[in-house]
Amino acid sequence: MELVATRKILLLGGTGQLGVELQSALADIGQVYAPTREDLDVGSFFEVSKCIDLYQPDIILNAAAYTAVDKAEVEVDNAMLINASLPSLLAKKSSELGAILIHYSSDYVYPGTGSTPWTEESDVSPLSVYGRSKLAGDESVLSSHCRHWIFRTSWIYAPHGNNFMRTMLRLGVKHDSLRVVHDQIGAPTPAKLIAQVTSEAIRQQIPTGLYHLTAGGSTSWHGFAQAIFRHAISRGIAFKIHPDNVEGISTQDYPTPARRPLNSRLSSKKLETELGLSLPAWDSQLILTLNEFFEENYLNDGSDSDILSDA
Repeated sequence: MELVATRKILLLGGTGQLGVELQSALADIGQVYAPTREDLDVGSFFEVSKCIDLYQPDIILNAAAYTAVDKAEVEVDNAMLINASLPSLLAKKSSELGAILIHYSSDYVYPGTGSTPWTEESDVSPLSVYGRSKLAGDESVLSSHCRHWIFRTSWIYAPHGNNFMRTMLRLGVKHDSLRVVHDQIGAPTPAKLIAQVTSEAIRQQIPTGLYHLTAGGSTSWHGFAQAIFRHAISRGIAFKIHPDNVEGISTQDYPTPARRPLNSRLSSKKLETELGLSLPAWDSQLILTLNEFFEENYLNDGSDSDILSDA
């Protein structure tokens, strides 16, 4: 498929942290239509089907997801509706139109054992309802007859939206100590990087299939938190907390309704080979994302803490 500026792109989940970045990254590839929640209820398959039939997109991007990992343990039907049934519908509609379907998935489909990065061929065994719902969505797309790319990623964050980086910044101006899990390992991956790589994949028309897409390297949530504070403090931002006062605790000491994988390392070598590039390291991407956060949120008037209160 030749991709020119007149190509029509339908983006679901366009107001989320990934969706916002996708709108920007895809603007020069085609005409992006990203209906808001008010415009389109992605839980209504009648509405979704009607939207697709009317818009007749060449590319469908599914950045819509049920991401409340702990709530999913009790809201099973809601999680399965958005994470499993919706991708199945999109695959069917994409096949009918001859459109490309781009779907985003999660490290939570893996069991989290060992310390070796998971590959696209690794056995899946999710630990939670959320993980099972994401896997069901993946499987419905993989078994469909539509042209598709599935990008499994991990630990997504951005300067906007609700995410770990923004939560740490908010807590850091209020508390002089924090406890953060140290035995879950993965790659913090900015939404902007995912969007940029998605754009490049469309340009290069890589083969259909499943790919891992994360920033390079790995760390723990504890290491991620320390890096956030260290880089923010280096910019002269005032916090109550010092990075050394972020205490590392085990997953066992921080019980949650949903089990989390300890090993969320994903190997992105397959995608790097297809695109002919190396994905940048997570810590360099953190610096870029923090810089963007402060440029967007600070007016250089010396007021620090109030800016972070809405995270």
